[in-house]
Formats: sequence, structure tokens, C-alpha cells
Amino acid sequence: MTLNEHKKHLKLARPASGVYGRNEWSIVGGPCTVIKLLAHDVIGALSPVYKCAYADTSHNDDITMVPGRLTNGAMLDYTDQINYQQYNFQNPVFPYQLKQNFANADLVLVNGNHQQAKAQVVIIDLNKRASLLKRLEQLTNVQLFLLADNVDEIFDFIQEAIPNWQQIPVYRLSDRERIIGFFESNLKLSRPVLNGLVLAGGKSLRMGFDKGNVNWYGKPQRYYMADMLKSFCNEVFISVRQGQQSEIDPKYAALEDTFTGLGPFGAILSAFREKPDNAWLIVACDLPLMDEATLRNLVAWRNSSSTATAYHSPVTNFPEPLIAIWEPKSYPILLSFLAQGYSCPRKVLINTDINLLNAPDPDALTNVNTPEELEQIKRVIHQKTAAN
Repeated sequence: MTLNEHKKHLKLARPASGVYGRNEWSIVGGPCTVIKLLAHDVIGALSPVYKCAYADTSHNDDITMVPGRLTNGAMLDYTDQINYQQYNFQNPVFPYQLKQNFANADLVLVNGNHQQAKAQVVIIDLNKRASLLKRLEQLTNVQLFLLADNVDEIFDFIQEAIPNWQQIPVYRLSDRERIIGFFESNLKLSRPVLNGLVLAGGKSLRMGFDKGNVNWYGKPQRYYMADMLKSFCNEVFISVRQGQQSEIDPKYAALEDTFTGLGPFGAILSAFREKPDNAWLIVACDLPLMDEATLRNLVAWRNSSSTATAYHSPVTNFPEPLIAIWEPKSYPILLSFLAQGYSCPRKVLINTDINLLNAPDPDALTNVNTPEELEQIKRVIHQKTAAN
């Protein structure tokens, strides 16, 4: 096999992840104790709102004892420590496994004296000058300088190595409030863009005709829902099954299922496959009572730190997956469920950390699957129209 033959794989959109996650910074240039204390303070301040993580390397000078059953050859040792969960691995963790383990984190701080990350916070400490000089190659994306008490300016070799060093903010290492504010501001700015997806690729077998074409309000429902989503989303797409795209009005963007035969689960996965760094406001096309107030409430209470933001369904007593905001961190979770033989989006919401809301008008969640339900909703819409 030649190198060119090996490059024939399908090119996929990759999430904008670093070594561990989307938002990661290594803290480099200070003593490890100082780095640990700084990470401790930042995580303590931000963890009530954001899911934070930390990565480091053991500082034991002696050989670290292998814990638990790993001594007898176990490849994994799991212990429920009641207040926390502990996993010990025998073998080295591969890069893709690191990304999986940190996928749910909003913020990852890394001890840059031992590990690397895609962005860096550099401590300027006179006592660690020589050590920092050895790590110049790690400084690929410096976003903040922190001056220790024993210095008043950036080292000359840093100025030479980083052309734009004067545009990078400089704080005192002791100014914890400003440092915490730096990370908080960056997390707010990195909130995933919200796109909309109208699920219209089903075969409507129980209805007997395409539910997306039902005209409730002067146009086919799939277009009515897409137009409603435009006020809340960056881009709006209509999800279609393979071969259905030609049926969609060219004024509307269609997104064809690439995970076929999985219904809504496949449509959600297909959306993330297209744009893995975006959040997706998913709305089924068979919700004729859905209104802007219900969507506005969902978007207003969106928690991008959760896997998803969804409404509680008074009918099923479970989260409603087809009027919900799915965050990018749900993509690997959905794939994991699929790998275990599950293709129910509701199961994903039930078994993950979500932001669950009560709908301001529960009737807005009503879906229509049969001709009998269609006639009932027609009467409800007629009554509402007459009342107005």
C-alpha cells in the first residue's frame, strides 16, 4: 500500500479539539505547586457553572506502586469510592481515549511542565527562567502571561520567540480575580453556535402521507417550522432521508441522513457529522402546536455545559428528545450508545446530564402521527384561531 492509497479515506469534519478537549490551556513556567494552586483556584471559582477538569503527571520521585488488581494483570481496575469514581488503567491511554474521557469537560487545565495543550498560559518566574527556556517549542498559542512577584517584564527570549507578545494580556500571578475572569470570558466566547434542524425524513407510515407536507398554517409544516427556527439559529436545515432532497424547496437547506435506518437518532448524528462543533436545536415536523414562545423559552434556558437542554414530556414522563437543544458534547455520547446497540435519543437524555425544563405550554409538545390525531389537532387549531 502506498501513502497515496492510504489517503483515500473519506474526509470528515473533525471537532476543534486539542489534546484533551475544546477549551484547554496548559499552565507552564512556574513551580508545579504554584500551577496546582492556580488550577485549584480557577476550578473552584468556575465549577458551579462549568464542568472543569485537570491533567497532570505524578510528581513522585520514587517508583509509583501499581494500585489494586493491576498488580495481578488486570487491564482496568474500577472502584466506587462513594464520593468519587476511580479508574486505574494498566496500559498507556491513547490520544483518542483521552479525548473520550475529557469530552464532557468545558474547561481543561493542564500542568504544562509535564503535559501539553493547544493553548498556553505562561508564568514568568525568575526562578524558572531556565526551565521555561527549554520549553519554548511548547509555546504555540500563548494567550496569557502571568508575572510572579520576582519579575516586572516578559523575558527577552519570550519576546523574540513570540512576535505578537505585546498583544497578549499580562496579569500578576497574584491577581486571581482577573485570571479567573480571563478563563470565564473565554468560555463564554466559546459557547457553541446554535443551528436548527427540522426532522422531516420519516416515512410517515402511520399517517399514510408525508407529515412534513401537512398544511396547518398556509405552507407545508416542514417549511413553517424551518421559518420559525430562523429567529433562534445561525443556520437552519431540513433533515431528509436519502433520495428525498429533490422534494425540498431549494430556498431551504436540506441535510441528508448519512446514518441511515436509524430514524431521528440518525438525523441528529448526521447533523453533528456535518458540523460537529455546533449545537443543534432539533424540532420534529409533526408538532403543529409548536410556537415561538416555547422555542424562545428553550433557547433562553439553554445550558451549554449540559449534554442537552430538553423539555419534560407530561405524556411519557420522560425528556422529549425531538424538541431539544443537543450540545456538541452529545455527539460522542450518541456514537457510544449506537456502538452499544441503542438508537433511541430519549434513552440518551435519560442516562446523561441534561438541563430538563417544564414547557410553558405542554400542549406545544403534542405530536401527530395518525389521521385521527390529525383531525383532533385541526379542531384545536380552529378553536384557537376563532378565539383570536
